Amino acid sequence: MTGSDQPDDAATPLSGEERDGLIPSYITLRSELNEAEQANILEAETWAFSRERDVLNERLLNDLHKRMFGRVWKWAGSYRHTGRNIGVDASMIPQAMLQLLDDCRYWIKQGVYAPDEIAARFHHRLVAIHAYPNGNGRHGRLAADLLLTAMGQPPFTWGSESLTDAGETRRRYIAALRAADDHDIGPLMDFVRT
Repeated sequence: MTGSDQPDDAATPLSGEERDGLIPSYITLRSELNEAEQANILEAETWAFSRERDVLNERLLNDLHKRMFGRVWKWAGSYRHTGRNIGVDASMIPQAMLQLLDDCRYWIKQGVYAPDEIAARFHHRLVAIHAYPNGNGRHGRLAADLLLTAMGQPPFTWGSESLTDAGETRRRYIAALRAADDHDIGPLMDFVRT
């Protein structure tokens, strides 16, 4: 459990090899890294929403990650090759991604869930797979918003505050993801539209 006096345990540490993938040489502080990543993400959002895109496509998801982080990290858009404290084994990422995309297409075609629940489940599974060395939550949120747009729905509000900074909103988001890990999608459904 994450308390207000403890560090945010949802932040995934990068390996030394992955840190070596940092492109801008001027970055020495976490705040500088956050600024660089946010500027890159804003460019990616403009690209992503500029026309209709098939987000249920593995190549598009990798391209989206590369566009979100490619000016900051050399490994952007490439699946991780190292173990993590969360996510599937690195060797299983391609298979897990394809299974998620097939499941999501089925949910849509068969009307298994309402659009908001499809997008919330899609987001949860993307984060649970944890395909990339970093940026999985941000990537998953943008991908879910693209999926919602493709289904004719407005993007989620995602707690209406920044999820990058450790705070109450991020704690609620992490708690909602953990509930979904335990097959309770309700807290995530509540969170995405608050």
